[in-house]
Amino acid sequence: MKETLQPILSFLGEQPYIQAAVIFALVLVVSKVIAILVQRAVKGLLNRAVPHLGDLASNVLRLPLAWTVFLVATSATISSLPLPTAAADIGRSLIASLMIVFWSTALVRLLRIFISTLSRRAGPQSVIRPQTQPLFDNVVVILVLGLSVYLVFQTWNIDMTAWLASAGIIGIAVGFAAKDTLANLFAGVFILADAPYKIGDYVVLESGERGKVTHIGIRSTRLLTRDDVEVTIPNSIMGNTRVVNESGGPHEKFRSRVQVSVAYGSDIDQVREVLMSVATDDPGVCEDPEPRVRFRTFGASGLDFELLCWIDNPELRGRVLDALNSAVYKRFMEAGIEIPFSKHDLYIKQMPEG
Repeated sequence: MKETLQPILSFLGEQPYIQAAVIFALVLVVSKVIAILVQRAVKGLLNRAVPHLGDLASNVLRLPLAWTVFLVATSATISSLPLPTAAADIGRSLIASLMIVFWSTALVRLLRIFISTLSRRAGPQSVIRPQTQPLFDNVVVILVLGLSVYLVFQTWNIDMTAWLASAGIIGIAVGFAAKDTLANLFAGVFILADAPYKIGDYVVLESGERGKVTHIGIRSTRLLTRDDVEVTIPNSIMGNTRVVNESGGPHEKFRSRVQVSVAYGSDIDQVREVLMSVATDDPGVCEDPEPRVRFRTFGASGLDFELLCWIDNPELRGRVLDALNSAVYKRFMEAGIEIPFSKHDLYIKQMPEG
């Protein structure tokens, strides 16, 4: 740097501190111009790709670029001064460490902005979605932090061989001691990435628990049952059990079934008509798909029918089923349709003596 500016510095004579001040000012101006050009170029390119993305990135880059301008000028000044070698090396290492800190922080913020943008624009098969966004945010922080620590150590010429060996031994010990916790963490990562269910879905576990998913964490998943009891299930169990997602599929609608039996000799067309009218009159039943009635089988005591209808949300299953059962019973009573029930006749072969 000093050799490049030698024609300008020759007019100042042998004044090292004045020359250093001139170098600081010139480098500061040039660096500031380059920083402004870089900031505008990044803003323009990103705004063309995604609206307002360049504005967000430009705001993030403003602080690290400003500090980079100052630190570059300071480094050039230190190189031009007649300082001891050890002091100059310490100064340059300190400047490099500060730049690593500023740019690492900016890199984390930029990557989070990009991840958030991809999450908002995600499609059904995208890897980065609102459900997996926290996972990628945490991975970004861990990777950038690890890289930053490594670069800072290299800046100060610290050998990391012993540190890495110690970290490997500690990692093995921790892996054996916390294998259950690690199993939950890995299962949580796979659940967030695969997304078999999301927050707000109604799921039924193989063990019988049924509830609404209220939280999906790295370690566990929480369900809120219809009794307003929160159940916390480790992700290692959720990842290795059968989960029925009642809110999954092409839409959130859920099909409810009303099973009813009528006596032999009943008019099956009248039964169909009554059941259809019950479904169409209930406000909790969806019009699309439309309700339907199925004559299932000839039962031991009667003819078995099933009313199939759709409801908007699995959460309403119990309420709608209660309303339909009540309406079916009342309509059958009005129409004179008999609902058979089990009857037992007792025959006394012989009365006891006395």
